[in-house]
Amino acid sequence: MTQTQLRFQSFEEYLSYDDGTEKLYELFNGELIEVPPESGENVSIAGFLFVHFALLLGHLRVRGHGLELEVRGEPRNRYPDLTIIRDEHIQQLRRRNTIRLAMAAPLLVVEVVSPGDLQRDRDYIAKRMQYQDRGLPEYWIIDPQTETVLILELAGTDYREVGTFCGNDRLCSPQFEAVNLSATKIFAAGGVVE
Repeated sequence: MTQTQLRFQSFEEYLSYDDGTEKLYELFNGELIEVPPESGENVSIAGFLFVHFALLLGHLRVRGHGLELEVRGEPRNRYPDLTIIRDEHIQQLRRRNTIRLAMAAPLLVVEVVSPGDLQRDRDYIAKRMQYQDRGLPEYWIIDPQTETVLILELAGTDYREVGTFCGNDRLCSPQFEAVNLSATKIFAAGGVVE
């Protein structure tokens, strides 16, 4: 028996597809690529940050891994580990948890780097370029392997490095000054620091 590979001609066509499951897919060259489950470490770190930001901003402004972000290039969509949305997004996302290109960019996207060179390049290079092109004001790359947090801020059309934080350095978020976190606290939440 031959299985037919689905092909989508547009992002709109992809958005109307429903396979009846809760699986997440990236649309790459018209084909669906299933997004693998996150590691327990990544889920723990993202969960810790979700709670921290929810207490700071309110739970409606914080979205976890299920938020879909339409981007230019391939793949055509990403699922950040954590996203801080704008007030206007709350109503826009009621029916589908997808921020389209025509919508304003979210305020902050956080990615927790998964083990492996391919995943590292994806977060540090590919996603960085797509998020920069999308006009995301702030992007955090949390790297459990190096126990560092890289914070990037959009300056014009390019990201500039705010800093790379490690140990007990207090993170310096350009938009969220009330964030009172250190790299040590973040990695302890993922079981990285003992």
